[in-house]
Amino acid sequence: MLEPSEVKCAGKVADWLAEGLQPLLPEKVEANLEKLAVSGHSKGGKTAFCVALGYSKTKVKFSALVGIDPVAGISKCCETNPHILKGVPGSLNLNMPVAVIGSGLGPKKSNCCTPPCAPDGMNHKEFFKECKPPCANFVVARYGHMDMLDDETAGVIGKLLSKCACKNGSGPRDLMRRTIGGLVVAFLRAQLNDHWKDFDAILGNPNLAPTQLDNMVYIPSS
Repeated sequence: MLEPSEVKCAGKVADWLAEGLQPLLPEKVEANLEKLAVSGHSKGGKTAFCVALGYSKTKVKFSALVGIDPVAGISKCCETNPHILKGVPGSLNLNMPVAVIGSGLGPKKSNCCTPPCAPDGMNHKEFFKECKPPCANFVVARYGHMDMLDDETAGVIGKLLSKCACKNGSGPRDLMRRTIGGLVVAFLRAQLNDHWKDFDAILGNPNLAPTQLDNMVYIPSS
């Protein structure tokens, strides 16, 4: 089966980094592609998993994966291609550290006419369950699937997707963005640079985050 276009395009972008990134960087800044992470949100989160799993053959290798509220489809019988979720714990053959960040309101409907944006069985819980250690799971409890976007999104479609399609939190979106950003940086510093202070601090005291974190789990490699 041919990979979906977004998976193929993501692989091409990754390969572009090998030659295209360095000329665009400031003087005396050198890209280190030996520590390369792949990440995405929503369907892009699943795309990141697909790229990391090798569905798009790339010249570069990835050292870490971060899924931000990844979604595999609208229901278990309607997973988007390729079908990577098997319903089996530890079935994803990822030889790298993985962090999966979910939204507490993602599985809830915004209204009676639209399905949840991150339905149970297709969301961060399933992705995390099927990961192998080392892997981490965090849930930003009071926010929804689209709350990591900008406060204002351009165009009518942008506003509808951002404000109406998904169940949103009532707090400032800035708190969601800062929380996700902090989690990603702390996780990558720990896994790629062996700087564990911030990551361990968050695991030990989730109240350090700008907004509420629930169900934090970190499973180290054995």
